[in-house]
Amino acid sequence: MAERREFFYRRLHSLLGVIPIGLFLVQHLFINHFAVYGAESFNKAAQFMFDLPFRPVLEIFVIFLPILFHAILGVYIVFTARNNTRKYSFSRNILFFLQRFTGIVTLIFIAWHVWETRVQVALGNAEVSFSFMESVLASPVIFWFYVIGVISTVFHFANGLWGFMVTWGFTQTPRSQQIVTYLTILVFLAVSYLGLRALFAFV
Repeated sequence: MAERREFFYRRLHSLLGVIPIGLFLVQHLFINHFAVYGAESFNKAAQFMFDLPFRPVLEIFVIFLPILFHAILGVYIVFTARNNTRKYSFSRNILFFLQRFTGIVTLIFIAWHVWETRVQVALGNAEVSFSFMESVLASPVIFWFYVIGVISTVFHFANGLWGFMVTWGFTQTPRSQQIVTYLTILVFLAVSYLGLRALFAFV
């Protein structure tokens, strides 16, 4: 019974990492990318997201609760999982280690980002806008913290996407897994580009 429960939790952990968390990550960085076209474009995009119907409900059940579950189980996996050198190659074991490492970095980054934006907005101490993000990223330390955070988060998503495809049985053969490896590299590069270009637009 305990093994079945852990199997279910790990499957759910994998699924939530892609849907809805991964999709939200891409959407969030896509909205941020409007900063490249100027303050007005970013403010309009941010306001559109803020004005979505049932936004608080969507944030709780589609974003925050899935992230919380994924994070808690992820921390457990970090401290209990071991590399499997018999089943997987050296490079795949390195990626497995990086998945755990970037998971911790991503957790710290998201906690800070949520505190700095969502919590401060809820408390009435800030309003998310181009000028607000400009002031946040004015500090070189915070700016490079965001750069590292974005890269870690996107890597965690892209590499997790590979694991999702294997775990859920979409890629069973070495050939199909190799193809997905190339696709996830493209996902990492494309989504990282969106996030990093937005950060540099703010500064």
